[in-house]
Amino acid sequence: MDKIDIIKKLMDEKLVAVIRAESKEQGIKIVDAVYRGGIKFLEVTMTVPGAVSIIEELTRVYKDKDVVIGAGTVLDPETARACILAGAQFVVAPNLNPDVVRLCNRYRIPIIPGAATVNEIIACLELGVDIVKLFPGNLFSPKGIKDFKAPLPQANFMPTGGVNIENIREWIQSGAVAVGIGGNLTAGAKTGDYDAVVREAQKFVEAIR
Repeated sequence: MDKIDIIKKLMDEKLVAVIRAESKEQGIKIVDAVYRGGIKFLEVTMTVPGAVSIIEELTRVYKDKDVVIGAGTVLDPETARACILAGAQFVVAPNLNPDVVRLCNRYRIPIIPGAATVNEIIACLELGVDIVKLFPGNLFSPKGIKDFKAPLPQANFMPTGGVNIENIREWIQSGAVAVGIGGNLTAGAKTGDYDAVVREAQKFVEAIR
């Protein structure tokens, strides 16, 4: 898919599952559970052991599926390029690193950097960022997006952190084009209850519908 198609699909789907795990095996199991629950955007964070190889494996396993595999917690352009070469179709970062943005733009890979202030958001826009990760989302309420969009109506936001089944609709109604969900989605994996992850994913998909 082209960059524009991926961004459009993300805005349609509105859900990005943030995958954090203690091992490669656990990470792959979480991805499978989230996918079975109906979430199609899967962000494998670089904090997972063997994250780049996981992305490469998932790209191969899900190549014929309606799934978009991305990389998260990408802090530098070297990591971004490694993830892209492994098959990542989008890149997410907790911060704004202009070199990461430039590299992703060079290869037409959607980049979603983190920002928490007006200055940071404007810097993202000036670098050509299409979607800004509002992070940490739990520092803001859904109303915070309306406050940011008042002076910056052109900005698109994806809050991550603090998004749960109770407030997800409010985030979307306040103007978020998508949301990143992690701990509130994958908590069951800590005890090996991957069916719970499936059920939680289904709840989020239903809430968006």
